[in-house]
Amino acid sequence: MRVVKEAATAPGTSRWAPHWLIWFSAASALALILALLSTGAAAPRELVDPGALVRWGLPVVTVIVRAAAAITIGAFAVAAFTLRGPAGTVRHSPPAPVDAPPHVGRPDDGAMVAPTPASRAQGEARGRTRGEPPSSGWKMATRIGQGAAITWVVGQLAYVVFTYAAVWGRSLGEPTFGDELTFFLTRTDLGQTLIAETVFAVVVSLFAVATSGMVMAVWTAVLGGLALAPVALTGHAAGAANHNLAVSSMWLHLVPLGLWVGGLAVMVAIHRALGPELRRAAERYSRIALWCFVLVGMSGVFASAIRLNGLGDLVGSSYGRLLLVKIVLFGLLGWMGWEHRRRTIRELDSQPGLFWRLAAVEVAVMGAIVGVAVALGRSAPPVPQDAVVDPSAVFQLSQYPEPPLPTVVRWFTEWHWDPLYLTAAVSAVVVYLGWVVRLRRRGDSWPVGRTVLWVGAWVFFVWIVCGGPYVYGVVLFSAHMIMHMLLVMVFPIMLVLAAPITLLLRAVPPRRDGSRGPREWILALLHSPYAQAWASPWVAGVNFVGSLFLFYYTDLLSMALRYHVGHVLMIVHFTLAGYMFMNAVIGVDPGTRRPSHPVRLIMLFAVMIFHAFFGLSLANMTSLLAADFYGRLGLSWWVDAMVDQEIGGFITWGIGELPTLILAVVLAVEWSRADAKDAKRLDRRAERDHDAELEAYNAMLAQRAAAAEAGRAAEAARRAGRAGR
Repeated sequence: MRVVKEAATAPGTSRWAPHWLIWFSAASALALILALLSTGAAAPRELVDPGALVRWGLPVVTVIVRAAAAITIGAFAVAAFTLRGPAGTVRHSPPAPVDAPPHVGRPDDGAMVAPTPASRAQGEARGRTRGEPPSSGWKMATRIGQGAAITWVVGQLAYVVFTYAAVWGRSLGEPTFGDELTFFLTRTDLGQTLIAETVFAVVVSLFAVATSGMVMAVWTAVLGGLALAPVALTGHAAGAANHNLAVSSMWLHLVPLGLWVGGLAVMVAIHRALGPELRRAAERYSRIALWCFVLVGMSGVFASAIRLNGLGDLVGSSYGRLLLVKIVLFGLLGWMGWEHRRRTIRELDSQPGLFWRLAAVEVAVMGAIVGVAVALGRSAPPVPQDAVVDPSAVFQLSQYPEPPLPTVVRWFTEWHWDPLYLTAAVSAVVVYLGWVVRLRRRGDSWPVGRTVLWVGAWVFFVWIVCGGPYVYGVVLFSAHMIMHMLLVMVFPIMLVLAAPITLLLRAVPPRRDGSRGPREWILALLHSPYAQAWASPWVAGVNFVGSLFLFYYTDLLSMALRYHVGHVLMIVHFTLAGYMFMNAVIGVDPGTRRPSHPVRLIMLFAVMIFHAFFGLSLANMTSLLAADFYGRLGLSWWVDAMVDQEIGGFITWGIGELPTLILAVVLAVEWSRADAKDAKRLDRRAERDHDAELEAYNAMLAQRAAAAEAGRAAEAARRAGRAGR
């Protein structure tokens, strides 16, 4: 009865919303003031002082911007992944691919089975009908997110002005302030990065305001996370020391922290409006928060490692002591989250007020963490994060010192660690193994070979993007092509053979309450016309080959070599291009309708021909690709850049053709196995119906033969009659 009462009072829950906002703001402000006073970050400058308004205003505006960004991301993530929104009917089973394997296990475990009219009707009955209104909690979450997004834009504009004043030491009342601000935004790297931050914030706010369904909600959350990428390029992460490591760790810190902080704040604000949905929504958000907790902790370790000389700096410097406070608060948050999972969530159906009592304190602690984090960003760490003075061309162009002369051993001992790739690999392995364990606990089986392929694929990926191929690919075109070909030709084959989507559909149960989890979003993506178009075998083949020509014969190669963001986008694009093509040729995962085996062989050999032409064209070029990069390195172990490019072309041809031939062999084997399976299937059918199909066929032939014989007899009779006349 108490649950019903809580649900009935949902329309009046808006009066509770300011409470969490007041607690969050008060905790943030108090923590910020104490942190700034303890580190002296807001003290007057000796040389050029912008004034007290700028010194104190910039941290305050920064807290507002970061909090608004976090609430925006958290609100739309909660709306997209935990609550019932105004979506149409959710598909619970994908269409069976042409070569779908036979299902082994329970009929309701999400395996790929061909839909029948009865199953479609049953699925429609279980699913939600199009046009059903969303829950009141979903509406409140999106409205909070829309307000936070608008606040993000307004605060970002003020943040740009205050940042310029703080960096150049100019008071806001200077008569030439406007002209100098324009010069700063258009002529400096920091100014252009701030413009990018502002543009991203505006785009996110437009998506937020236009959100009226689940798809727009997830797009807004994703774009909100991407909008924090320029933020990672500023502050301490902009220093040239360990630049890529700092940028990746900062972005990995900001996004999960924003999702965690903003999501919890929104859950606290809407918890009374959820009614019977509260326990399910809290459980789903708790799983998201656990991932955020782990990611924030991992990225924090990476970020601290490049800013501290050792553990002694935690107590021997003001920055370290402030970081220690943040670590303690972070541990307190982890304990509170554990208490939520262990005690609170279980009793929410009978005592929904428990959520507020613990989560409100958690929101206040999170606000304090945000304030401390902003103060840390305004404080100087023990290890200076200024640009490193290294006159070598290698460092100036790549942000890495020159690697030693490459040898076979050094290809496996030289590393440039990047937390972004490490996190992606570890998360992929953990999730896959978790699904396998879930299947086995349920009594179903999953091939061990697929699991070994998946784990091996991600270990291989880490070596490609962090080990020797990347270390030497930064300075040698031939090594870059080794990295690229392994990434686009070998790594996707291992992913496809591991069949991750098939495993997801079997291991993750569908949701029946109108919300969407990983299974529902994957199915929505697979059924979307855009994904269907890009996953089409012919489009995937053209994209697979055409991307090579577009990337290497334009300035995109130079951008990927110079900028960390460009390199990350290159890896994402070519990995996806390789995966879609390999899945169209040899995959078993749903998502595309594969042609017959002979057509696939023809398509594979056509791609092989174009790929060989690309490699040979690289080997025979008379001009240097990315000449402003490879032509200016000046390696101490001298390398002729044109000769190295020629070697890279032959490597592209060689590495590209060998996997293609292996694919052709695998496809031929699959073809023969498919024929054998068809023969066995026909034999089993013949045993069941006593060869009824063959008997019917023979009867049809006999009938046709009898008809033909009768026709010939009639024709002979007609001829005999004409002869008698």
